[in-house]
Amino acid sequence: MPQLNTSTWFITILTMLPTLYLIMQLKLLNTNYYLSPTQKIPDTQMFNNPWQLKWTKIYLPHLQPRHS
Repeated sequence: MPQLNTSTWFITILTMLPTLYLIMQLKLLNTNYYLSPTQKIPDTQMFNNPWQLKWTKIYLPHLQPRHS
């Protein structure tokens, strides 16, 4: 059974690492990052939703038990 020749593996791995790094850098250069929400211009258009017209009361749980 022939033995596997591993003499070129070292140089192959060493050249693969910078190549993968460069490919990833080029891919990242082409990506579009969205603006954070604080940098966005707020929309001036308002939508009439039924829940905007209603007043809803939010009930919070009791912080302490009632004493009688």
